[in-house]
Amino acid sequence: MPVRKLRSLEEAETSLWFEAGDPRLWKAIKGLWDFGSRIPGFRYPPGVYKHRSIEEANRLNDQWERENFESYRRRLKRI
Repeated sequence: MPVRKLRSLEEAETSLWFEAGDPRLWKAIKGLWDFGSRIPGFRYPPGVYKHRSIEEANRLNDQWERENFESYRRRLKRI
């Protein structure tokens, strides 16, 4: 899709939408799905976790964030 210069917010808002049946719609949808498959999704283990303190809860959350980041880095290396 070419880069376009937009002169107002209204022009930007209307330029985002395709009419039903527009052949560019399928290409836009595919691009969105491709982008979504490349960005990392954060994953947290299911369940309810009880903690004795906020510090303990923060440590567990920090651990999950590190694991998510490492998973993201591994994914980038495969691309």
